[in-house]
Amino acid sequence: MDVAALLTSAGINIAITVVLLSLYSILRKQPSNLNVYFTRRLVSSRRTKRKGSSCFERFVPSPSWILKAWETTEDEILALAGMDAVVFLKIIVFSIRIFCIASVVCLFLVLPVNYFGKQMVHKQIPSESLEVFSIANVREGSEWLWSHCFALYIISCAACALLYFEYKSITKMRLEHITGSLRSPNYFTVLVRAIPLASEESYSDSVGKYFMNYYASCYLAHQMVYRSGTVQKLMSDAEKMYRVLKNVTAEQPKLISCRLCCGAPNSFKMLKEADSVNGNIRYGDLDRDTREKESAAAFVFFKTRYAAIVAAEVLQSANPMLWVTDLAPEPHDVLWSNLWIPYRQLWIRKITILLASLAFMFVFLAPVTLVQGLTHLDQLSHAFPFLRGILKQNFVNQLVTGYLPSVVLMLFLYTVPPTMMLFSKVEGPISRSGRKKSACIKVLYFTIWNVFFVNVLSGSIIGQLSVFTVRQIPRKLAEAVPLQAGFFMTYVLTSGWAGLSCEIVQPVALIWNFMKKIIIRTKEDTSDCTLSFPYHTEVPKLLLFGLIGFICSILSPLILPLLLIYFVLAYLVYRNQIINVYITKYESGGRIWPIVHNTTIFSVVMMQIIALGVFGLKRSPVASGFTIPLLIGTLLFNEYCRQRFSPAFQKVAAEIVIDMDRRDERNGTMEEIYQELMSAYCQLKLTSKDSNKSTDVSHHEDRDCIRDPEALKQGLIHPMLKYSPYLESNKVTLSYLCFFIFQNWN
Repeated sequence: MDVAALLTSAGINIAITVVLLSLYSILRKQPSNLNVYFTRRLVSSRRTKRKGSSCFERFVPSPSWILKAWETTEDEILALAGMDAVVFLKIIVFSIRIFCIASVVCLFLVLPVNYFGKQMVHKQIPSESLEVFSIANVREGSEWLWSHCFALYIISCAACALLYFEYKSITKMRLEHITGSLRSPNYFTVLVRAIPLASEESYSDSVGKYFMNYYASCYLAHQMVYRSGTVQKLMSDAEKMYRVLKNVTAEQPKLISCRLCCGAPNSFKMLKEADSVNGNIRYGDLDRDTREKESAAAFVFFKTRYAAIVAAEVLQSANPMLWVTDLAPEPHDVLWSNLWIPYRQLWIRKITILLASLAFMFVFLAPVTLVQGLTHLDQLSHAFPFLRGILKQNFVNQLVTGYLPSVVLMLFLYTVPPTMMLFSKVEGPISRSGRKKSACIKVLYFTIWNVFFVNVLSGSIIGQLSVFTVRQIPRKLAEAVPLQAGFFMTYVLTSGWAGLSCEIVQPVALIWNFMKKIIIRTKEDTSDCTLSFPYHTEVPKLLLFGLIGFICSILSPLILPLLLIYFVLAYLVYRNQIINVYITKYESGGRIWPIVHNTTIFSVVMMQIIALGVFGLKRSPVASGFTIPLLIGTLLFNEYCRQRFSPAFQKVAAEIVIDMDRRDERNGTMEEIYQELMSAYCQLKLTSKDSNKSTDVSHHEDRDCIRDPEALKQGLIHPMLKYSPYLESNKVTLSYLCFFIFQNWN
């Protein structure tokens, strides 16, 4: 690839970025788009009055959103969006810092050495090949390779130092997050799975007897988990339909008919709230069929945090496949549909998903091979002779080699996150954050393998797998990475710059909002399509760009300014999205940072290994000799961080929870916490009467309604509603569709 092709790609992507950012600054001012670009304000009911502005000002782009995103402090984001959002932004800040250092060192020291590495007559800059700016242009045995080794030391040491301080800061923040969660019920709660079934008693009775026997002094109560089924799915769909249609006005005589179904303007009419479903569900209203839906899982509540943590960590039975305990996730973080999955199936599910992920990874070799074919016009002309005339045109040549490959690869990569999210759910995680973390790791591995290694190792990966062995991979990477630097630059421009502009515009939500306003005729701004932050897609993207930046820093430094601009733009865009758009539905306490740390260390080590291979190819034994101690030191640093910081993200310190328990006992807040605890993990909502009864924790008989739901009262509620874990008293107004389902259930 030559410089002209890179400039063509840069011009197209810069134009797309500028147009979309300008369009966003206009669209966000329109009152009809409030629920697209200010979803968080709608959910938190903070409807700020907009200052009066003229019609002309609403259609003029302005940088006001940039100023707002820049001025918001870290403490404000922590209070607004939680610790996970702050940790995500710290990833971007770390990337900006390290690539600022790398840009200064490599652009002023390494780039001139690469450009003047060989005695040659240089062409004009647009006609130059990008290889001239890479280490491939340095002659063998050059004495100037010490500059690359020196830059390698600076970048590696700076990365390790920044990682250490960030890890230390985030660990401290996590401990403060735990100590600040005084009333969080998950620290009092243990999720028990693989409960053995006794022929003469129910699961609930088994749980009660077991914990009264072995944890009599600290056991408080328990809540059974019920198997999910078709009824819960129908009720969930009904509730979603209600949220979509609840604001539709019954009489709209001045509006035109629906464009899709040609119905009357008042096609959508809402029923009044049904008296038969106007109350919450009582535990006493559960019949024998409901008790038969008990699964081999339960939430067990303890009187102290320390007792719950001890019970979650120790082995409960001589058979490790029975009475399996884990510290419960937060109530909003619970993935109810996975709790009833038999524990013995989990290892089979994980192996199956691993094989499916590997198969999907190898199937993806086909589009990667197509992308690499586009970067080599000689191969493309040989495969398709009828394209030779078109490809000879200068602009088409630059467009195909500089812009099209990265666009094709990016479009194919859009299928990866939803696929990996599905795989992660099938694995059986107990929490939504655990599912998203698992999907994040899968997407990360997938993108690193396909976007980096497959693209680098060959233009036709299937044909070259048999050419070299595993031991030759470092040498092959050293030869291939400088040659593929042009593709990575265009990928940063397309997936990075243009991708961020698409992220801030939110095209899918914008189109849905337009359809809802025009077709469904919703007048009010609602928050029925709230989104949580897509960590499983954005974290792997940041780490992939970090990997590309580290590896290409001394090999092809021209990529560093492009990456630096991307991270600065990402800092502003993601801060804006966190402040205004994405909703914090659950919190993991910054558990994504160990993934970031390990991936960054992997990137630094890969940079050093490839540099070692390059120095070997360039016959520079001095540079190679100095690289080996740096590689060993990086691995030792990673082991130190693993021992020093990693346990704080896996377990909870005993001294912290004991101090929290003692503080609550001194303040007399334990009884209030117990009352809140009883209704925290409920698939079936309690009425106020039953709730008050169950929260009397001074007598075990008052807690029987929690441990052993009985005493059915026939006829109080519809049979269908007894199994729904999602009903709330203020959200049971139903559309005609839902009413039809209810009436025909029997």
